[in-house]
Amino acid sequence: GRMAEPEEIAAQLDDFFRQASALSGKQVLVTAGPTYEAIDPVRFIGNHSSGKMGFAIAEALANHGARVNLVTGPTQLHTEHPGITVKHVVSSDDMYNACTQLFPTTDIAVLAAAVADYKPAVVAEQKIKKKDNDMALQLIKTHDIAASLGKLKHNGQVIVGFALETEQEQANAMKKLESKNFDLIVLNSLNDSGAGFGHDTNKISIIDRKHAIRSFELKNKSEVANDIVDAILKTVHA
Repeated sequence: GRMAEPEEIAAQLDDFFRQASALSGKQVLVTAGPTYEAIDPVRFIGNHSSGKMGFAIAEALANHGARVNLVTGPTQLHTEHPGITVKHVVSSDDMYNACTQLFPTTDIAVLAAAVADYKPAVVAEQKIKKKDNDMALQLIKTHDIAASLGKLKHNGQVIVGFALETEQEQANAMKKLESKNFDLIVLNSLNDSGAGFGHDTNKISIIDRKHAIRSFELKNKSEVANDIVDAILKTVHA
């Protein structure tokens, strides 16, 4: 077919390079995946997070020129992106330590991991043997990573949180946005088919500090990641 006009090619190249350098020099922290809280050497409490959303966001941010630290719980995923440094963790304590260490030099934090809210009070050193009677497990609260980073946040730092809700979704997400000092919150509903854990697709709403809500259609997670990054760019350049 006919070659595109030189002006058109130049404009597209311009767009490409502007996008590729929009976050140049920015240090970004992304969390992904589940955490596993040990009960004994072979058993743990975990969740169904695949890490796909967090990995997609890390890659989208790196494509915009950011230097990304990706702190991930146990997943089947990996990334070869040269702009991403991966740190593998297992428990919520591991993730808390990694995030609080990285956060002071971070410009943007995107907290997409599904961190356990509770962990066993005592971890058995040996495998717990099956007995005839029932067993009760005492659970204690884990570190609230999002709230901790929200308290540490200083001027210019941007935090994007996530809410996975099943009821009063927008109201609960807005409460979380305020209480944890987020700049944006990404709301996933477990009531939407094709959204949430394990899927290659997701359906989200993004809420900002002014409580403006943008709701999106069901899309694949790499497209969703681009929508989230667009919202971050608007916040950073506001």
